[in-house]
Amino acid sequence: MKLVLYSGGQTTSNRLIHHALFQLVNPKRNKSMTYIPYCQDGSDLFFKRAIKRYQGVGFKRFHCLPVDVPYTRQDLQTALRSDVIYLAGGNTFYFLKHLKKSGLIPQLKTFVERGGVLAGLSAGAIMLTPHIGTAGPPLPYPDENDVKLKNLRALGLVRFEFYPHYASTLHTNQAILRYSRTTKYPIFACPDGSGITINEHRMTFIGKVLMFFGGKKVEIF
Repeated sequence: MKLVLYSGGQTTSNRLIHHALFQLVNPKRNKSMTYIPYCQDGSDLFFKRAIKRYQGVGFKRFHCLPVDVPYTRQDLQTALRSDVIYLAGGNTFYFLKHLKKSGLIPQLKTFVERGGVLAGLSAGAIMLTPHIGTAGPPLPYPDENDVKLKNLRALGLVRFEFYPHYASTLHTNQAILRYSRTTKYPIFACPDGSGITINEHRMTFIGKVLMFFGGKKVEIF
């Protein structure tokens, strides 16, 4: 299993994570990436930025697959043949609803099982966890659940929760500490520019990462 979880931030702050992602791919391959935006609207601009960003670390071929509009079987096959599938940021509830509606959830799990690298940024990273609880209340700065999503189960590829865009304020720390008493999973909180990579059974922290669990806070790295 090869996974990359980004908090957020710009190209320069994430350069170590970009290179770590690149290193997870077979070095003999002409590396390809499928970019999955949380919605089609406005995705062209962000896709172009992603191409520029990842060309800079060595990726050669790119494909975009919005999931809130119909896509072809060929689009899906192209995505599943990519070396990396990248789940972008955005509204976590909207994104999860359409990943489920499109039928892509089991396809992504199979992609990972077959050795593909699955990466996510912010909302996209939360998708890799058991559920998207960290995207909504009672945690600070929640996404709006305008789509009225009730089933918050996500891909469940890891046994922890992920809190992106972490900033160490009294309000944020108190909220995450309270939440940590209600969940059986540890919560890894990452400021922008930080992230986590997983290569089979090895987890690597890049940048500053904190763990909240059972009402306690620990600085991991």
